[in-house]
Order: sequence, then C-alpha cells, then structure tokens
Amino acid sequence: MNFVRKILHTLYLFWAVFWFLFYMLLIFPFVILFSFFGKIRGGNMIYKLLHSWGDFWFFLSGISVQKIYEEKPDPSEQYVFVVNHISNLDAAMLVKVIRQPFRPLGKIELKDIPVFGYIYKTVVIVVDRSDAKHRQRSIRQLKSVIKKGISILIFPEGTFNETHKPMKHCFDGAFRLAIETQTPIKPVIFPDTYSRMHYKSSFTLNPGVCRAVFLPAIPVEGLTMQDVSRLKQQVTSVMEAKLREYKAEWIREDPH
Repeated sequence: MNFVRKILHTLYLFWAVFWFLFYMLLIFPFVILFSFFGKIRGGNMIYKLLHSWGDFWFFLSGISVQKIYEEKPDPSEQYVFVVNHISNLDAAMLVKVIRQPFRPLGKIELKDIPVFGYIYKTVVIVVDRSDAKHRQRSIRQLKSVIKKGISILIFPEGTFNETHKPMKHCFDGAFRLAIETQTPIKPVIFPDTYSRMHYKSSFTLNPGVCRAVFLPAIPVEGLTMQDVSRLKQQVTSVMEAKLREYKAEWIREDPH
C-alpha cells in the first residue's frame, strides 16, 4: 500500500510541476512585454497575470484555497501586509489570495532561477540580508512603493519558521516601515501551507485545503520609533494566537 501511495504521489508531483511550468512559460512573453510599462503600471499588469496563474495552478493541483475574512482588506486602503512564513507555498499563496496592488519583499537568491527569476525580480523588491547597503536600498524602494499608493508585504520572520512555535523571532523592519510611513498593518496567517508543502522539501506537495486568514488591521497613527517593539509584540501576539485558534499543524506546545 505504501508503494502504491508513493507512485500516486510521484505522478501527482509530475502533474503539478508540469502545469506550474506550462503556465509560467505561457505568460512569460507577456511578462517581458508588460515590464516595459514600468515598475508600477507594468508590475500591476504582471500581477494580474500571476492572479490567473494562481487560479489555474491551485485548481489543477487539487489545493482548495479558502479565504477567511475576520476583516476584509479595503481595496482603496494601503497596508503593510505581514504574513507568517512556514513553506515555499507561501509565495504562491500571495498571488492567489491578495487581489489588490502590492509588492512583497523577497530574498535575492531566487532572481537567478531561469524564467521564474525574471518574473520574480520584476514584481518583488529583492533584498540581500547579508549586505547592509542592499538592505537600506530595499527599504527605500519599499517606502517609494507606499508613496505611489501601493501596499507592501513582508514576512517578518525573514526565513522559514523551523521551530514548533506558532512563529519564530520577527525582525523590526515591517513595523518600523509601518510607523515611518504611517501605514496600517494587515496581518495575514497561512495555517495550512506547512501541511500542503513542508519547508524541508517542495517534493512534499500534496492536495487539500489551504486557508488564508485576513485579520483586523492594526492602526499605527501617532506611533513613533519608540513604539516599534511594542507594535511588533502586539502584531505577533495576535498572529500567534490565531495560528493556535486555526490549529496550525506544526505547533507543538511545551507542556511545561
């Protein structure tokens, strides 16, 4: 029975990877074309292509994405979206569930992947966390995006949460940006991406339910840089509590 299960899972992976690449290659010429329209207009056009890719691929992969709105984002409002990070599937979920203009902050290493890397660097603000000057340049780009009326998105944990806690330590960047630009924070949690694709391997992909939970926005009006730590604690506490409430499978509470 285990042998049959492995064969079926291997066939499923071939199916999912084939359609992932097929649609990516299909939209690639349009991505090149739209990139000539500039970072803002062209980027928004490319995101519309990625929305269609998300709808197409998740459906064919048998992953049922459920959006749960504890408070629906206002499409006319700008946010600093903050999302927990537990799986490579998180990035694909972003273009599937967020349907207003935004730009995420992403690691620079992915820009070198053929085809995908070109698309990635046209719609993501890349950051080299090992280079202080590069980090500062990325921050300036994020601020510029907000000034142009577009939301930004940051995984505040930086890298995968490989603990069994709801979230690992978060960096200050998202919260400093929110205060500096006076942009409300919109927390979003993905309680199921770990179950659909383990952070250790993309070959663990499997069909099933994937929820995206949009939590109430957290205002930052009047806050200063002295409030960064308090704001970070407030946001992460809410996200951790909701990950427990929605029964994220990776959480193993310490009985002591």
